[in-house]
Amino acid sequence: MKDGPSIAGIAALIGERARADILTALIAGQALTATELAAEAGVTKQTTSAHLAKLLEAQLIAVESQGRHRYFRLADRDVALLLENLMGVAYRAGAVRLRASPREPALRKARVCYDHLAGELGVLVYDSLERRRLLRSGGDDLQLSGSGRRFFEEIGIDLDALAQRRRPLCRACLDWSARRHHLAGALGAALLARFVALGWARTAKGSRVVTFSASGESALRQRFGLARP
Repeated sequence: MKDGPSIAGIAALIGERARADILTALIAGQALTATELAAEAGVTKQTTSAHLAKLLEAQLIAVESQGRHRYFRLADRDVALLLENLMGVAYRAGAVRLRASPREPALRKARVCYDHLAGELGVLVYDSLERRRLLRSGGDDLQLSGSGRRFFEEIGIDLDALAQRRRPLCRACLDWSARRHHLAGALGAALLARFVALGWARTAKGSRVVTFSASGESALRQRFGLARP
């Protein structure tokens, strides 16, 4: 008798194409309706309902009702991390779509990975933090240096408030397109939210793309000491 968790059932659920598309659509961290997810997966609403029921039973997604509508989201950050890592393995193995989406270059440049910034700009920000020794390794998680704490407080991020959350402050997340790390954890989420609050970037419902304005990207590069493109 074999002991321990069995990954076969979870792997089979994620591996079906329509369910994989549904989960990928939810990795941006936004809650979507069954109708929106049916459009993302390219299947009927009835088929989508069957897929959603299986994902709910496996606790890969969660649902919330508001009035007549039901909104679906990923169950937690562990599921998001699993999906992002699978994307990295698929990309490395050459398992990519034959027809590139018009959004693909934008996704590679800047996108949401659950609730933090990923893509080329996310990787450049992480590299800058390491290069300037604002981040340092500390076991499984990253730690902010003293100068790192001052840096983020100057941006307007309340580190004391983040420390109260039941979540690692800093964590490295492997970026599937760049194959290098970007910043995750409570600080990564707060940083992306701050970029949006400052008007440097914006996100859109139903899309993982993060769009930086020309002035916003310029401000980002100046703040983090990044070279101009």
